[in-house]
Amino acid sequence: MIAWIVRQVIFSLTRFLVGGHARWRGCGPEPVQRIYFANHGSHLDTVILCAALPEALRRTTHPVAAADYWGRNALTRFIALKVLNAVLVDRGRSRDPLGPLRDVLDSGESLIIFPEGTRGKASLPGPFKAGLQHLARDYPQAQLVPVYLANLARAYPKGAILPAPISCVANFGTPVSLVDGEDKQVFLDRARLAVCDMAEGAAAE
Repeated sequence: MIAWIVRQVIFSLTRFLVGGHARWRGCGPEPVQRIYFANHGSHLDTVILCAALPEALRRTTHPVAAADYWGRNALTRFIALKVLNAVLVDRGRSRDPLGPLRDVLDSGESLIIFPEGTRGKASLPGPFKAGLQHLARDYPQAQLVPVYLANLARAYPKGAILPAPISCVANFGTPVSLVDGEDKQVFLDRARLAVCDMAEGAAAE
């Protein structure tokens, strides 16, 4: 009950301050297993993307969060695990950092990942790490949905205490697929381009 109340407060406050609305451009909010992959500009990204999903999808979708940040104390760990339904990973400390992600996908549920691996300052995402390709290869039944989070780096830049009142939008694109025999880097570049293309579309509006 406490987690539900905190969840409603956080999502409502986030929408009030920065919007966080969803634009389903290339797919709809369908109840199928997915790996949502997005650009990463701020610690608010996870909250915005979760808030943009309908409640029914949110219950079965787990954002991937860094344990060194979200697990650093009892409060952030509670928000990550109980409020955001996140799965925590130890960056650089685990022999199999994708293990917790595989557990989620093995259960038939969905993931939210940030393939850059860390926050960037630019409006467009940096190079994607290999994890997305490994998951795409091992879980072909999961749709790979690119997401472009507009204005998050400006609304909540690194070091900020409170977000600025800048409208942010989660843009959901057309699912991409790993082609049989496709080179890993070719796929990662193509997946990154799918996010970048939506950034251009959002800027034109």
